Amino acid sequence: MKFNPVNLVLLFSILLSSCGSGKPATGTPGASPLPKPTSIPTAAPSPTPGSPRVVLVIPADLNETQSKNYQKAVYDLATAQKYRFVVYNKLSDADLDSSLKIVIDLSPDTDINALAAKAPQTQFLAINLPTVKPGGNVSVLGGQSISIDKIAFMAGYIGAAISQDFHTGLLFRKGSPDEDTLTAAMHAGQQFFCGLCNPVVAPYNDYPLAQFIPDDAKPAEYAAYADILIHKQVDTIFLEPGVDIPELVQYLQTVGVLMIGTKTPIPPVNGWLVTLQPNYLKAMQTAFPDLVAGKGGKTFPAPLSFNDTNNDLFSPGKQADAQKVLDELLSGLITTIQK
Repeated sequence: MKFNPVNLVLLFSILLSSCGSGKPATGTPGASPLPKPTSIPTAAPSPTPGSPRVVLVIPADLNETQSKNYQKAVYDLATAQKYRFVVYNKLSDADLDSSLKIVIDLSPDTDINALAAKAPQTQFLAINLPTVKPGGNVSVLGGQSISIDKIAFMAGYIGAAISQDFHTGLLFRKGSPDEDTLTAAMHAGQQFFCGLCNPVVAPYNDYPLAQFIPDDAKPAEYAAYADILIHKQVDTIFLEPGVDIPELVQYLQTVGVLMIGTKTPIPPVNGWLVTLQPNYLKAMQTAFPDLVAGKGGKTFPAPLSFNDTNNDLFSPGKQADAQKVLDELLSGLITTIQK
């Protein structure tokens, strides 16, 4: 039979149409499945270049936790205003331009008043820098002093709450003008917690015990004066501002003594219960709206608070009790004068 090429074309057409009439293939043997689409996180809108800047100046040796807390707090405040946020360890004349809206400075190396005079469009806030005076476009936190008697009272209260059998003590510098105030207020704070605070077992000392460190004592000699308290079984020591040098703090850590002070050790040490100092972070957040509005040149209050607390040693429950006492102390409902 003679083969007609036309019939061949028709045959291929029929075969192709029949192959394409079924459902789509679900997969090919040996082929990898396509990856599932993933959602791409959308970044928060960032301030545009040229928008107002907020600069945070932090000393390089600032406690890491404090540094992170300040950076987060200022970042949140700045972005809420759609300002740019920058962190420096040092501020210079070259950083002063028309976009600089606010400077928050914790570094004692900054000559704030000189820089402020060159940047009248900028509001400066000095945090715990006693040499900086408010005025013009310079504001301060911590310019007002918190009475040492309130600090010592709370040290006595917290120490009694933490220490076994109320074995607390005080280290101060000989000739300190606050010697009598420190001892009386710490005793009053301890008495407020436990009344007579009589030890259950010996030694039957009248805690808190006080011990001075001579003015001419070398740093390596401080431990010997701490040992006088330790030999009398003092478990918790309040360190007067100025005697809390690294050599002493490190020694007290090695012998297992608990510590309360007004300046957090750098680096952190075991046995540090709490730092009693103004709540500069909260005060800064309160002051920020005034800085944005250009209402500077004043001192913003920074109330006494508990900072860098050791939650394992100074439990949240005891912190809550101590906070109630502190609130009443600051409001005048409690006095630091022993009855």
